[in-house]
Amino acid sequence: MPAIRSIRKLFLLRFFWPVRFNGVLLYGALFLGFAYPAHLAAQQTAADSSQTATAAEPVTADPPDLDSPSQANAAAQSSGTDAPSPQSPPAPGEQQDQTGQQTKRILGIIPNFRAVSADTKLPPETVKEKFVSATEDSFDYSSIFIPAVLAVYNMGTRATPEFHEGAAGYGRYFWHSAVDQTSENYMVEFVFPTFTREDSRYYTLGHGGFIKRTGYALSRAVITRSNSGDEVFNASEVFGGGASAGISNLYYPSASRSLGNTATEWGLDVAIDAASFWFREFWPDINRRLFHNKYAEPPAQK
Repeated sequence: MPAIRSIRKLFLLRFFWPVRFNGVLLYGALFLGFAYPAHLAAQQTAADSSQTATAAEPVTADPPDLDSPSQANAAAQSSGTDAPSPQSPPAPGEQQDQTGQQTKRILGIIPNFRAVSADTKLPPETVKEKFVSATEDSFDYSSIFIPAVLAVYNMGTRATPEFHEGAAGYGRYFWHSAVDQTSENYMVEFVFPTFTREDSRYYTLGHGGFIKRTGYALSRAVITRSNSGDEVFNASEVFGGGASAGISNLYYPSASRSLGNTATEWGLDVAIDAASFWFREFWPDINRRLFHNKYAEPPAQK
């Protein structure tokens, strides 16, 4: 019946797509259990010998052959000669590169050495790696960004009146903020994680809704991974930040060495780190959508 023949042709056109072999497009009809296998093999050989052969020309065969599977297959060869091969879906690794890939610096300036790309599995962080991480965050050229911003804020709010105003006052605010940052980096990223056997790196979640990812990022201030990969209380962040705030009493004016100021400095350190975790979580999305991966790094540099 014509309807059945049409369905058969559509089936063959849909499922017998071209395949690429040795750089030459071979269009063949692969079927099992259909009639005329010898006739089909002859057509396959002719198609292999000449790419410019037009399979759409009428086939001089008996009238019943027009409705055979081989004729439908020849029509499929004719219609699909210039069609591109179907694209395979991206591999999971390629999708990861587009959705959760971190860079060493945010906007090319802000240190981001501790951020781990989404779905990345790493071995336990060694003591040497913890020391290197703290050193990079403290002495890389980009590490002056946060102290410079904090110095402007503290000077504007007259956080330490003894520093006075003007360029000299800003210089005092700046070097105190830089020492604060360095002290906290070594306490939070090296000293305490070494004793508590915690992993100080930030592991990007990279998937889920905004609220879920925000909650995850902010929670990293009190939850982290141990060297064994388990989620544990982030003693390095909490107690390391407190130790750094206590050390700051050694180089701040005596009027600032109060319990209240120390507690404020402690809370500020933890809050800044929590905010940095949030920004790191969404930085791959910002880089991809707003900057079109402008700050992406070559694979060899990662």
